[in-house]
Amino acid sequence: MGMFDKAKDKAEQVAGDAKERMGRATDNEDMENAGKRDQLSGEAKETGHDLRDKAAGATQDAKERLRGE
Repeated sequence: MGMFDKAKDKAEQVAGDAKERMGRATDNEDMENAGKRDQLSGEAKETGHDLRDKAAGATQDAKERLRGE
């Protein structure tokens, strides 16, 4: 995964955490839930990028083995 993608995913998670805390502190359930959603979204994207990178690495390894490298 590119560093930019990883940074965006982490930033979304951090912003979600802040939003959740702010919602909890102000007794704003909608904001708190939105923060939780943002965190889950960032985690899901990060997991998706990790899986994509692992699959690409496995494909590259298989190609190299077939070529005898």
